[in-house]
Amino acid sequence: MTQADTLRSLLAQDKCHVMPCCFDALSAKLIQQEGYDLTFMSGFAASASRIGAPDLGLMSYGEVVDQARNITDAISIPLIGDGDTGYGNAMNVRRTLRGFAKAGCAAVMIEDQLAPKRCGHTPGKAVVGRDEAFDRIRAAADEREALREAGGDILILARTDARHEHGLAEAIDRAAHFAELGADILFVEAPRTVQEMRDVCTNLPGPKMANIVEGGETPDLPNAELHDIGFSIAAYPLSLMAAAMQAMVTSLRSMRDDKRPGQMDFVELRRRIGFDDYYETSEAYASSRRGQ
Repeated sequence: MTQADTLRSLLAQDKCHVMPCCFDALSAKLIQQEGYDLTFMSGFAASASRIGAPDLGLMSYGEVVDQARNITDAISIPLIGDGDTGYGNAMNVRRTLRGFAKAGCAAVMIEDQLAPKRCGHTPGKAVVGRDEAFDRIRAAADEREALREAGGDILILARTDARHEHGLAEAIDRAAHFAELGADILFVEAPRTVQEMRDVCTNLPGPKMANIVEGGETPDLPNAELHDIGFSIAAYPLSLMAAAMQAMVTSLRSMRDDKRPGQMDFVELRRRIGFDDYYETSEAYASSRRGQ
């Protein structure tokens, strides 16, 4: 099975998959070690981690694909990549699909924001017109079919941010047309009430994703309720990044006072990074053996 096939099988299950979002290979590895079935490379968190800058379209296509490739090399669960606006016109969208597929992603998200995009829960968002939005998904679907003919495979997660400027009805209408154009998963960003979340799921076909940003505009509901509403995936794009940043700031402040906060045991840290697996595998090669 391809990673895209694995993701299809997950989406066919009658459940809402909790999807912690990663930002680099190590965070993705921890997500897999804790038994999660899939992950998403958060553009917000990846931009913060890789270039120390906000998610405002500053990371280039090449940087994003490279980050995705590093992640897929470290895990075996499906990764959904953040393709932003596709990095240009319809032909750029096709290149984005092809690049993310070659990087090993199970799916790629393409959205209808005006470039340079903004985080979905921050001010100043704007979306392109319908024709351009639909062309992006049409181009993505065309490239997906071309990949399949060549033996590749990837799913399309189609996102609309139209709720912010134009209201929920326009967002639902755009997402419905995305599905008609061939999108595999639909994502209406930032519904503001539980009823709006229900309206999204009631009026749209196929798998839907909820994006839960702690402190953001969308209600942070229990997973059972998200499943009852009709979501197949619940993404948590900032949970790990926020926890990691808080832990690092706490450690830095404690070190200044000559204290050591609670940390992961050195033995477990080495194990989770992969030292033990490396040593075990390297024992098969005499020239690689050293005192451990």
